[in-house]
Amino acid sequence: MSSSKIKNDLFLRALQGETVERPPVWMMRQAGRYLPDFMKLKEKYPFFERVQNPELATEITVMPIDQVGVDTAILFSDILVIPQAMNCEVEMVPGRGPVIPNPIRSLSDVEKLITPPAEESLDYVMNAIVHTKDALANRVPLIGFAGSPWTILCYMVEGHGSKDFSTAKGFCFSQPKAAHLLLQKITDMTIDYLKAKVKAGCDVIQVFDSWGGLLSPEDYNTWSLPYMRQIAQAIKPHVPVILFGKGCWYALNDFSEAGASAIGVDWTLSPEKARGIVGPDVVLQGNFDPSKLLSPIPVIEAEVKKMIDGFGPQRYIANLGHGILPNIPVDHAKAFVNAVKQYSA
Repeated sequence: MSSSKIKNDLFLRALQGETVERPPVWMMRQAGRYLPDFMKLKEKYPFFERVQNPELATEITVMPIDQVGVDTAILFSDILVIPQAMNCEVEMVPGRGPVIPNPIRSLSDVEKLITPPAEESLDYVMNAIVHTKDALANRVPLIGFAGSPWTILCYMVEGHGSKDFSTAKGFCFSQPKAAHLLLQKITDMTIDYLKAKVKAGCDVIQVFDSWGGLLSPEDYNTWSLPYMRQIAQAIKPHVPVILFGKGCWYALNDFSEAGASAIGVDWTLSPEKARGIVGPDVVLQGNFDPSKLLSPIPVIEAEVKKMIDGFGPQRYIANLGHGILPNIPVDHAKAFVNAVKQYSA
């Protein structure tokens, strides 16, 4: 991977552990729901149409580059395109989120799932990447992403979002053979998908384990980490990989050993503690509480400085500790980004 052709390669240089003039900055879920222009498209087009239409996905991906000034783009898509490709129906229900009408509940359900070549079954994602790279015109890098196999299993088994995903966890504990087969199928599909994304033009990959924190550290080592490791090992020869597990502070060193170029940190762990766990040489990303963006702008600016001081400005990527919320004013998002850009130790 050559970063030389990308005009703003700060993010790529930081991922490679190079000394940088300031930390790069972007925000998880930056392509979307807090931007007024996105809301206009949302009113016009159903969710999966926005995901599956390369022109719309491109327009949404590029918005925060132009409007907020972040240092990298992340493709507008969804983690649940993977179950869809595996022949598991997913609906996006307004006000409810993702719903899987026929959730996976048995070994025979798992055995029926297919793992077709991602380049064909998810060709609309690859087309969106090609369109987006054209629109970005080498201004900034492009991140492609996937959900962790554990997080995808949670939706596929539970059938909808949940606070505790107790049905999904119960499935793993009561039918371990079926659960491991499901996780492996998701992993195989995801690796193929991410390799296709890299081939289409993604410069970096991030894997989101949004529900990893629902597992104990011991169970995490059984149900999530081995599959995250397989993905990281398969993708890291091609592009940098960022691993992010929400609530998984206990896995930070494991992520590093799995081959992550950078590790995402949520806001439940202080920057100093995160740095203390992994040491000075590992690139960390995070961890501003998204709700804190509702603070007055001077408070945001002071808190950003405190956060960067805590992590240290090198081997660090400024970000939120999870996705940006829909009710964040755009000028507050900009204030967050600008505070990072103006940082001096």
